[in-house]
Amino acid sequence: MDVNQNISIKRVSTGKRSRERLKTFLTPAKKRGSNSTDSTPMADVQHAEYCSDNEDLFGGYDSILEDSSILAKLDSLETQKVQHDDYSSSDNKPEDHQSAGFTSVRSPRTTTGNQVRKDCFTDSTLNGLEEEHFADLPASQLAFQEIFKNTKEQNVNATVDKTSTPLKDFPKRMESEIKQDGTVNKDNRQAHKPKVRKSISDHLKRTMLLNAVAPITVSRSVEQKEAVVSEEINVALQTMQTVSSQTTDLGPFFGLPTKVKDILLKLKGIKSLYDWQETCLNLDCVQRRKNLIYSLPTSGGKTLVAEILILKELLCRKKDCLFILPYVSLVQEKVRGLASLGLELNFMVEEYAGSKGKFPPVKRRTSKSLFIATIEKAHSLVNSLIETNRLDNLGLVVVDELHMLGDGARGAIIEMTLAKLLYMSKATHIIGMSATLGNIKDIQTFLNAENYTNDFRPVQLKEYVKLKDTIYDVDPKEEECFKLSRPLNYKYSSGMQKIDPDHIIALVTEVIPTHSCLIFCPTKKNCENVASMICRYLKEDFLRHREAEKSILLKELRDSGNGNMCPVLRRTVPFGIAYHHSGLTTEERKLVEEAYSSGVLCLLTCTSTLAAGVNLPARRVILRSPFVATEFLKRSQYKQMVGRAGRAGIDTEGESILILQEKEKMMAKSLVCAPVENCYSNLMYDDGKGILSLILSLIGLNITTSLEQLKDFLSGTLLSVQEKQLCVKKSLWDSALECVEVLKEKGLITVKGDAQDVTLQVTRLGKATYKGSVDLTYSGMLYSDLSRGLEGLLLNSYLHLVYLVTPYDLISHCKPQWMVYLRQFTLLSASEQKMSAAVGVTESFVARKAAGQTVKQKIDMLVVNRMYLAMVLFSLLKETNLWSVAEKFQLSRGFIQTVLSSASAFCSCVLHFTEELEEFWPYKALLSELTRRLTYCVQAELIPLMEVAGVMESRAKQLYNAGYKTLAHLANADPSVLSKAIENLYKKQASQIVASAKMLLNEKASALQEAVDDLLMMPSSTTVELT
Repeated sequence: MDVNQNISIKRVSTGKRSRERLKTFLTPAKKRGSNSTDSTPMADVQHAEYCSDNEDLFGGYDSILEDSSILAKLDSLETQKVQHDDYSSSDNKPEDHQSAGFTSVRSPRTTTGNQVRKDCFTDSTLNGLEEEHFADLPASQLAFQEIFKNTKEQNVNATVDKTSTPLKDFPKRMESEIKQDGTVNKDNRQAHKPKVRKSISDHLKRTMLLNAVAPITVSRSVEQKEAVVSEEINVALQTMQTVSSQTTDLGPFFGLPTKVKDILLKLKGIKSLYDWQETCLNLDCVQRRKNLIYSLPTSGGKTLVAEILILKELLCRKKDCLFILPYVSLVQEKVRGLASLGLELNFMVEEYAGSKGKFPPVKRRTSKSLFIATIEKAHSLVNSLIETNRLDNLGLVVVDELHMLGDGARGAIIEMTLAKLLYMSKATHIIGMSATLGNIKDIQTFLNAENYTNDFRPVQLKEYVKLKDTIYDVDPKEEECFKLSRPLNYKYSSGMQKIDPDHIIALVTEVIPTHSCLIFCPTKKNCENVASMICRYLKEDFLRHREAEKSILLKELRDSGNGNMCPVLRRTVPFGIAYHHSGLTTEERKLVEEAYSSGVLCLLTCTSTLAAGVNLPARRVILRSPFVATEFLKRSQYKQMVGRAGRAGIDTEGESILILQEKEKMMAKSLVCAPVENCYSNLMYDDGKGILSLILSLIGLNITTSLEQLKDFLSGTLLSVQEKQLCVKKSLWDSALECVEVLKEKGLITVKGDAQDVTLQVTRLGKATYKGSVDLTYSGMLYSDLSRGLEGLLLNSYLHLVYLVTPYDLISHCKPQWMVYLRQFTLLSASEQKMSAAVGVTESFVARKAAGQTVKQKIDMLVVNRMYLAMVLFSLLKETNLWSVAEKFQLSRGFIQTVLSSASAFCSCVLHFTEELEEFWPYKALLSELTRRLTYCVQAELIPLMEVAGVMESRAKQLYNAGYKTLAHLANADPSVLSKAIENLYKKQASQIVASAKMLLNEKASALQEAVDDLLMMPSSTTVELT
């Protein structure tokens, strides 16, 4: 035996591990490198893919890490005893251990020739080993100790077996050996005289191997994978902290665990990233966490880059993230899409849209949150984090459609939010996704950001215009900007020519039903008319295309309306055609969108809002006119519409066709060939409403308490960057001083001190205004209405409360029909009519208006119109049937849906407004319940199900009737079983619903646990002294 042979046992440490050692058996072979072919003896044992500290076969017993291992010591003791007693055994042949599936790892000298050595262990040798301390040994070595005690009594000679390591068939053979241990050993003892036993080192190794294959309560493969994921996160963290400008590889998947890549493949089918996405993620500014704006055409894959950066922040840096989207529908879609990812990777996905969202958000100790918010809710969320000194917990803010900075009042809110983030937190990373802008440098200066631009599109886009019956290519290089392409080849009768002078039928039948098509129309009514007109001239073959699925869609549309259905959709859906605009209810729009995405519908006629909303691409996009209502299209709107052409992974190309009249030709040139538009600050929009709101919130949040601080803050806004262009008549600072005076006059702030030392403070009304996100125009009016309401608040009906939360900004959109008004007024109870008279609307006034008489008394028509809208909402709360209410009040169901969603959002604002004013304490509990009722507007038992993202009323009824009556029932449902139990529910949809329910349930449970922890937490600084 070679005494100098070392048996080294390498132990993996999670604390200090080089990147090379990260290349585990779970890492693909191409990433391990050519030298990673496993040559270790355990390579073929499938369950031993990776060994971490938690799976150390020696249970953490560190004595084996010394220079001389236990096995080497045992071999040394054996050698010392037998070195003078070697026997010659040339007449005996060695046993063939190779046939038993073992490979020798001893020195060749110990087995050269036909020599066999007796094991000469004596009691003195064993007694010497007993001096070792075994008290703290783990299970594997305690098992050895037991065997050791049993073999101590057997002081016999034995032949020395070869030290061996199991091959891939070892576990099965070892199990057989264990079962037959008694009989086999007995036979061996009878066959070999004198009795033999194995060496102590073999006993120890055999025991360790038995322990390795022994069943354990926790799946070792699960533990191994978790160890790899944890290790990769740790390495990504260390790499991010030490990354240099030359470093591009941050880890297995852009600094994220390999598990993330697997999940993206599983949930989204993403196998690899586009080249531009990899380039963007490896930018130096991204690795160094500098602010970034990246611009690409529509459908270029911008969102995936943002999601990967969000996951890095959540998993690696352990910080919360905020994802700002422009519309409620996009927020809900994103919440549904990311819920499964959150469950897999243990982070919360929280919705902030409409009336949903908690301010400040729940402070979570064990997991981080991704807040997905609309523009308005994001601003309120940032305000609440600043107020509670928690802004540093927000590691990343992603803004989709950053070019909306130039979009009126909503653009002003985006600017306010970003300016506060830049001023208050140097650690919060800002990422903006934008359309291509002409003055992107201004936005870069404002955000202190770098810019990445690429013109990549996954599907090539070809732009055309149509004049008369000819198609022209859009070619900016041409002098006329248009180049002849082809004539239309479609025979029109004289009757068809009159009905369809723009040849829309010819254009759509070139692609449908095999491919999809979108037609953007200037008005909602035009959408319905075009859809009906096309169906009149389509062949019957269109009716047979996916006929069964279209029948299911018709049934779902009928169910969503409680038996009612739009006559236009009833006529067009069988042909695979539908319209899409704000006149549809939320549920109808969702059903139409899903049917179009799945190919059941092949053509949608829609307004421009669809281009900015949910992603619904098409093979061909047709612009019915270069106008939206009466306004000529902006280039950004045009690009957004034509950007829907071409479906990645489905189409090889996409095409857009703009229909023009001869008189529109010159204007169209500037639309399709002009340079991209510029983006300007909107803080001064609508007589400076934006800057007024900004200054009020800055003072209220104690961000600026003096004029010097206010001036310093305003110097960091986009308005300051563009002051020369936008502040021509007066400087930005002069405008700010005027705003301070206006706020003082309104009683929203106080100004104390002399001219050299001015202190700005917010009043109670001012604080309530900015915390409730109430428009400054209406804050005084709201306070007055709520104060008068307390004098005679009607509590036996919702009508009075509903009136108080009816949005002021919708009043101008409503013109009552007086006969309808009178009919519905007479149906009110006596107490409700009395309440109406108290606010200024009497039955006599309504009756005179209905009779066409002149009313001499002075009546506030804003109050009258507001009461009419309040009666609409009140009827909706009582009946919960939108169709019947629309019929009663002779209003479109889409408008009523808009009133309802606006009222629920405004009710939430009024609730926050009253919470800041002690005199309005009675409203707090009342408005909390009313907000919930307005948000869902269904029977009470369906509300828990409708809290789940993507579950509408008809689906909630199906779930409730199928036995899924609570959030817990839905969260614990099997998607396969659920899709079978619910009619017309695809498994993918079922999986999204279950994931969303689980996420919501986790959020609520986590919030309750955090509240419990806060209650049980020991005071940190307060001490109680007993005397």
